[in-house]
Amino acid sequence: METQPHNTEHISACGLYCGSCPKFKKQKCPGCAQNTKATWCKTRSCVMKNNFKSCADCSISNLRECKINNNFVAKAFGFVFNTDRIGGLELIRKIGYDAFAKQMHETQRVSIKRT
Repeated sequence: METQPHNTEHISACGLYCGSCPKFKKQKCPGCAQNTKATWCKTRSCVMKNNFKSCADCSISNLRECKINNNFVAKAFGFVFNTDRIGGLELIRKIGYDAFAKQMHETQRVSIKRT
């Protein structure tokens, strides 16, 4: 399948880039924004409630202090998959949504690596 150009609409609430996800590319997952079954996701609910594009838009200056997005499950997933969702959100704040989507698309990564 040919990859689509980067798209800021493929950035999830928690800072993942769905556009590089194999399930998303195979149309087996609608991505964060369109996943109506993801009512369990507190991060997605918070972002939607506050009308944000992602947690990067939140007024909390240190996103690692957020108890909604930086919870035990998120930390466990980050450890297992060597990803840093908060780092992705911080990168969005630094370089913007378009540059983040472009970088994730070009590197075919769903998230930045945990350091």
